[in-house]
Amino acid sequence: MKRYTISIFTENFIGLLNRVSIIFTRRHLNIESITASESEIRDVYRYTIVLTCSEEQITKVVKQLEKIVDVLKAFYHEDEDTIFQEIALYKLKTSAFTKSNTEQLLRKHNARVLSLAPDYTVLEKTGYKEETQSFFDELKPVGVLEFARSGRVSITKPMKELASYLEELEYMN
Repeated sequence: MKRYTISIFTENFIGLLNRVSIIFTRRHLNIESITASESEIRDVYRYTIVLTCSEEQITKVVKQLEKIVDVLKAFYHEDEDTIFQEIALYKLKTSAFTKSNTEQLLRKHNARVLSLAPDYTVLEKTGYKEETQSFFDELKPVGVLEFARSGRVSITKPMKELASYLEELEYMN
């Protein structure tokens, strides 16, 4: 079992995320994180999905994803073949923030103050999941009112540009 990142490039159609998630559900695979955004190509969107499974399972899933009409291309990569980050937000009482050693924790974890209001302070930390979790664990004694972490945002190291795949598809049709 390994952790894989799947990048799915699609057009933006209603219900596509549901059709994609059903493929994982049918195979009893748990999605650890999912993000969706525009890609570098106009009108092409990217889903980034992280899961832990065997190489055989990931190969089958990617092949099945590519059979969905609205999916232009899907890739999978191991962690060492990607550059990735997550973002986490932490909301604390401002009084707890100013009375504790939170400033030292900010420097230690390369975090920053995103919003400072009379009642609450919002901190931001980007990094790997383990890093954002470690910062959360150190903030717990101060009293975290809210915590939210994004899914993985990832780009790959070794990859043919998506534009060249799309050109090949158009050439073949």
